[in-house]
Amino acid sequence: MNWGLFEGLLSGVNKYSTAFGRIWLSLVFIFRLLVYVVAAERVWSDDHKDFDCNTRQPGCSNVCYDHFFPVSHIRLWALQLILVTCPSLLVLMHVAYREAKAQRRRANGDDGRRVHLEPGKKRGGLWWTYLLSLVFKAAVDVAFLYIFHRFYRNYALPRVVKCELPPCPNVVDCFISRPTEKNIFTLFMVVTACVCVALSLVEAAYLVGKR
Repeated sequence: MNWGLFEGLLSGVNKYSTAFGRIWLSLVFIFRLLVYVVAAERVWSDDHKDFDCNTRQPGCSNVCYDHFFPVSHIRLWALQLILVTCPSLLVLMHVAYREAKAQRRRANGDDGRRVHLEPGKKRGGLWWTYLLSLVFKAAVDVAFLYIFHRFYRNYALPRVVKCELPPCPNVVDCFISRPTEKNIFTLFMVVTACVCVALSLVEAAYLVGKR
């Protein structure tokens, strides 16, 4: 996946962001996107291959793995990053519409009250679009934090899980690959997501208060 697309997407909306929005942008790039690309993908690359159960019953380890890992951390994390950056695309589309409208006014020789020509200013519909994008970003992060908590209680992976699902012959012990390292990255993901939620809500409150 070309993550450079998201870099260009978010950088384009940077000039319309407040200080809180720029901090959010830095967090997404440095502490979420970069960590995902550089480290997290490698940590979870062997999660299925090295999921070992103390039985040779065919299909047992696959069934147990699917039960304890219904959706991989890394795929959920990727989906979260994609959805949390989508509102920026909506803002960029609104900005493009605004600039095209300004160009048409200049082409028609309208030198009167030229709206939407000041770069970095959020007015009218763009203000609402930006505000809704903040709310949506915060809602996405909260929703995924809840999903992670539902799938993986307390966001933690145990060292050993017990499985008795068919076709396992009895209660078998299954061992997760590198659980400590995965727990550290999961905790890091949760903390950065919480910080991003707080920044989005603070920025939304700032916009409303300033208006």
